[in-house]
Amino acid sequence: MNLGKLRRDSLKLFNAGLKAVDPVSAIKECLYLKDNKLEILGQTYDLSKYENIYVIGMGKASAAMAKAIEEILDERISTGIVNVKYGHAVPLKTVRVNEAAHPLPDTAGLEGTKEIITLLKQTGEKDLVFCLISGGGSSLLPCPADGITLEQKQSLTKTLLDCGATIHEINVLRKQISQVKGGRLAAIVYPSTLISLILSDVVGDNLESIASGPTVPDPNTFNDCMNVLEKHEIDRKIPVEIFEYIDKGCRGEIEETPKAEDPVFRRTQNVIIGSNIQALKAAKQRAEELGYNSLILSSFIEGESEEVAKVHAAIAKEILITGNPVRKPACVISGGETTVKIKGKGLGGRNQEFTLAAALAINGLRDIVIFSAGTDGTDGPTDAAGAMADGSTIKRAAELGLFAERFLRDNDSYNFFKPLGDLIITGPTDTNVMDIRLILVC
Repeated sequence: MNLGKLRRDSLKLFNAGLKAVDPVSAIKECLYLKDNKLEILGQTYDLSKYENIYVIGMGKASAAMAKAIEEILDERISTGIVNVKYGHAVPLKTVRVNEAAHPLPDTAGLEGTKEIITLLKQTGEKDLVFCLISGGGSSLLPCPADGITLEQKQSLTKTLLDCGATIHEINVLRKQISQVKGGRLAAIVYPSTLISLILSDVVGDNLESIASGPTVPDPNTFNDCMNVLEKHEIDRKIPVEIFEYIDKGCRGEIEETPKAEDPVFRRTQNVIIGSNIQALKAAKQRAEELGYNSLILSSFIEGESEEVAKVHAAIAKEILITGNPVRKPACVISGGETTVKIKGKGLGGRNQEFTLAAALAINGLRDIVIFSAGTDGTDGPTDAAGAMADGSTIKRAAELGLFAERFLRDNDSYNFFKPLGDLIITGPTDTNVMDIRLILVC
């Protein structure tokens, strides 16, 4: 087995993972319609009892998810709107697609969210609302609390991203300063019946973290927000209006988000239709078909990309030298989502940074490929999903005058891998279940 085959196989495994979490297929596997009865994972809805059926959505995959709903329900849908990332729109018959920015929200997202709220406020007890949620949903459903501007929210999000806060920590704050997150969207929908179909992009599939949990109870409080700010020492780096708003919440002067006992959740069903572990299992199955001894390491991996990369490289070395934890030809698969603490001014993303750090750790070793890419097709503010590397990557780069340590210090992994032709470019994938990382050793 040569290095070229390892590199080609890594792409085959990634594509197998993507196929397993295609949102159209996933929704059709969860929803079954017969004689006006819609069954969703054991719960049945008599569609004849509803005067109107509405579809709303937020996230990179929400347009593709809406396509599936339209194919199932067709003319039963009254109207709808979904907010998607620029470039992720798909043609729809009834549901309007509104494109907006991610990861930093923009005015297009705000206007789309206001349109969603206006639509929901006209619904009643005899209406059915489908809410389609996927990764990126938080940024694509912006509606700051009274007294907070979109620009201030953008500043907060950027500060949180730059300091290396986890997606859970970011969402803790997003929920409390929003009119729609942290269960508040469900409060607007009530007393209509609400069905949320969710493509998970968070570790552990915690419903309250996916898109900041607009349709589920929020266990977090304003005190949790303050703890995140103090942990990362950014309480004085965020807009003063946001800090003062959170401080008022801590003093009980602003109402908390809806909690589990709130009646607004009595007519709500939340269903996860796809997750990271499904993608990893599909990649593992494909690897075994290709002749690899395969192992899923974990779908719960978090932490700094550079440090996580060192651990993966160590596993690759262990396989090469001792045959543990799985013998050659070996494939070790992991998921989850790492973070990058921005130190430089370069261009890249967590997957590219992971791969660059891994390339340094396996430098000079033969018969190893390490691969990492985001299932949404976007890694950071780039057109790449991720990158791949092998034991010759550092040498090949040096021959082009590219010195890896310098690029890693400057968070400039994109410009390191681009001249090598080792970026993974997929374009929008219409799904989003975090990342797929691969170690291939032969």
